[in-house]
Amino acid sequence: MQTIIANNYPIYFNETAYEHLNLFLKENKYSTIFIIVDSNTNDSCLPKFLPYLETDLTIEIIEFEAGEINKNIETCIEIWNVLTELGADRKSLIINVGGGVVTDLGGFVASTFKRGVDFIHVPTTLLSMVDASVGGKNGVDLGNLKNQIGVINVPQMVLIDTAYLETLSQSEMRSGLAEMLKHGLIYDKEYWEKFLDLTSIDFADFDTLIHRSVAIKNEIVMQDPTEKGIRKALNFGHTLGHAIESYFLESKDKTTLLHGEAIAIGMILESYISLKKGLISTAEYQQIKQTINSIYDKIVFEENDLDPILELLIHDKKNEYGTIQFALIEGIGAIKINQLVENELILEAFQDYKS
Repeated sequence: MQTIIANNYPIYFNETAYEHLNLFLKENKYSTIFIIVDSNTNDSCLPKFLPYLETDLTIEIIEFEAGEINKNIETCIEIWNVLTELGADRKSLIINVGGGVVTDLGGFVASTFKRGVDFIHVPTTLLSMVDASVGGKNGVDLGNLKNQIGVINVPQMVLIDTAYLETLSQSEMRSGLAEMLKHGLIYDKEYWEKFLDLTSIDFADFDTLIHRSVAIKNEIVMQDPTEKGIRKALNFGHTLGHAIESYFLESKDKTTLLHGEAIAIGMILESYISLKKGLISTAEYQQIKQTINSIYDKIVFEENDLDPILELLIHDKKNEYGTIQFALIEGIGAIKINQLVENELILEAFQDYKS
C-alpha cells in the first residue's frame, strides 16, 4: 500500500515498512534501541517484530502491565527509571510496539525523557493503527480522566503491519472499527456507507479500508496539527464517549468498556444531539443508530449513572472558558465544531439510546 506522508513523518504499511525501518537504522547513528511493550504485546507481537530488525545495536525490552488502568504517570516514572538504569541517552531510539495505551504512553515517555528522544510507533491493534498512532498526540490519564497529561510530538515514522491483527479478539477488532466508522461519519459519506452491511465487506481487502481510515485522519490533522480548529472534528463521539469510558473504568459495579465500545455509544448519543439541533435528518440518524447497534452490544445505563457522567464532561480537554464543546455531524460526511449542548438534551439522548 502507498506510503502516507503525515506531518513531518511517514506512515509505512506491511512488509515494506520493515525495509524502511532498517534503512532508517542504518542511516542514523543511534546508541541503543529500547522497545516498549505491554504484557500482551510482549507475548503476542514482539516475537513477530524482532526477526524483522536488522541491526547490531543493543536492544533492550521494557515491559509494563497491560491495561488502560496502567496508562498513568506512575508507569512513566518506572520506565524513565529503567531507561536511566540501562544507560539511555539523547541518541537512544524508543520503538513502541503495541496498542493505543503503549503508543500513547511510550510516545509521552520518549518526548519527555532527557527533553526528548526519537521514537517510532508500531501499532498492533486496529484502534491504534487507525487512531492512536497517527497525529502526534502522546499522553497518559490522570486518575480516571482520559489523556489529561500529554504533548503533541510526532514520531520518526509509523509502521502499520496488519498481520498483527491476527492476534486480536473480535471485541478488540470491533473497538478499532468504531474509529473507522467515525472517520466516515465526519468526513467521507461514501466510506461510511461501506460499513452499512458488514456481511458485504470483502475482508481480504480490509487493508484498503484501514489505509483509507488512516488517510482521513491524516488529512484532517495536516490541516490543524495542534487542534485549534478542524482537528476537533476527530472528537465526534468522544465528548460523551470518554466520559462514559472513564465512569465505567472507575465504577466497581460496572464492566470496563473498551475505548471503541464507549465511542460507539458516544456516536449514537451525539448523532441524536445533531438530529435535535437540525444538523442531520431523522433518516440519517436512524441509519447511524441501527448500524452501530448492529455491531455493538447495548449498554444499560441506570438513572444514577447519568449525573456522574455529566460531571465528568467538565474535565473534557476540549472545554474552553468553562463551557463543554461538542463536535457534531452536519449531515453524514461533514462536521460542525464548537457546539454548546445543554444538559437536558444530553439526558434526552440517553433516554433515546435506551429505546
